[in-house]
Amino acid sequence: MNRRAFLASTAGVATLPLAGCLGGGSPSSGGDSDGYPAENQVETTPEQRDIDESSFNSITTNGEQITLVPVDVAHYWWGRREARFADARGEQQYKTSHITGAALSPAGADWSGDPLKSWPEEDRIVCYCGCPHHLSSIRASRLQQNGYSNVYVIDEGFWEWHKRDYPIAGSDTGFAPYESWEIAGEVDPRHAGDYAWAFHEPSKQQEAAPIRDSGQFTLEVRFSGMTETTPITVQTPEWTISAPLGTLTGGIVRNPD
Repeated sequence: MNRRAFLASTAGVATLPLAGCLGGGSPSSGGDSDGYPAENQVETTPEQRDIDESSFNSITTNGEQITLVPVDVAHYWWGRREARFADARGEQQYKTSHITGAALSPAGADWSGDPLKSWPEEDRIVCYCGCPHHLSSIRASRLQQNGYSNVYVIDEGFWEWHKRDYPIAGSDTGFAPYESWEIAGEVDPRHAGDYAWAFHEPSKQQEAAPIRDSGQFTLEVRFSGMTETTPITVQTPEWTISAPLGTLTGGIVRNPD
């Protein structure tokens, strides 16, 4: 048994499969359904200006080219109600704080129950997360694979929106994860391009990170209410392990077998 598996086992936390639970709860459990802010939530409508989308960066996720929109442009679209917003994080993260008017649409959720399915395929949709765009690019790629043709992801992520004091709603809009936890792991390189997930089941918080060509990955966990003793589950295409957060951040997480 390697050191990581030993630490997990001595912590008394068993490994377990996560099939079906990475979605962070039902996408419809909270959140606005249309993804727009209400008219009375926009204090001042920005004056119309030209947007040069040819300057936007892009990334490839799940075989889809995902367009990254700068946060200031996303805010401009928000203020003019020219884009619907989708929060790709988990339920508790959304409930704590989210872009005002955004709908909850967790990246790992079952698409059949997603509120975004009722949105017209040609509408502009802006997805976001806090990592800054691992979860949101997963959600955006799923949208594009299902026929949506005008999809974007906020390049800098939700916490830059929060830092700029752009409009947010939730139970604790002042919360900001100034401390993040890094979980470094490794799987067989044949899984390069797939994703590793971190999941806190009680609060329905989730995070994801791509597996690099080397088989290594780094999960940047910015969950609310976490301590070193909080149990976190890490799931990869190769293995699943649950252990206290302090244990998982203490070295390279590998196959517990």
